[in-house]
Amino acid sequence: MASKEADFSERDLSGFKYLDRLLPMLARLHGLDYAAIGLGDLGKPQGYLERQVRGWVDRYHGSQTHTLPEVERIAPWLIELMPTMRDAALIHNDYKYDNMILDQKDVTKIIGVLDWEMSTIGDPLSDLGTALAYWVDAKDSDEMQQIRWSPSNYPGSLTRAQLVERYAQATGRDVSSMVFYLAFARFKVAVILQQIYYRYKMGLTQDQRFASLPRKIESLLRASLHAAETGKV
Repeated sequence: MASKEADFSERDLSGFKYLDRLLPMLARLHGLDYAAIGLGDLGKPQGYLERQVRGWVDRYHGSQTHTLPEVERIAPWLIELMPTMRDAALIHNDYKYDNMILDQKDVTKIIGVLDWEMSTIGDPLSDLGTALAYWVDAKDSDEMQQIRWSPSNYPGSLTRAQLVERYAQATGRDVSSMVFYLAFARFKVAVILQQIYYRYKMGLTQDQRFASLPRKIESLLRASLHAAETGKV
């Protein structure tokens, strides 16, 4: 799949000042009283994380086309080391770089967030984990750079660790389990690509861009394992 990169000029990218607001905005979303604003029935927070983890493992097996040893290692790890969900919040579920709308007159200002169709009431740290899964640091491996969706490695960008730190400062939440959420989010993205590739393999779509997805899937699974084994975001 082609990488989606925001159409910014080099001048606009310099410093990435709007990133100072990226995590505080997510923190603000997670701090909303979802019941008070009429969204109490949007999701079922009880058991959310377990449903997500087991559900995505099942989705992988339901769309499996290859035998990938990484799955046999990371799937049990995710199930066995699943943390206890501490609280529930309104979550976006696809909070990432290319779902941001910036003010054309001042690109340090985020004026909108797109793609709310997967929003629900769930684990706020899983929302942060999804954002981190799409975030490739400048010092990440060459393999990781090949699965980069956005210019998150450009000079001036924050690292994943810095994003987690800013979120923790803004929310006061305990982020000590973020390695799990990052590993799970990378696994989830790998499964999403696996589902797309399954449709291609079965002849349900003819888009030749999907032919190369197995390489990206394996890279994401290895990245998931790397987080689990190193304990680093």
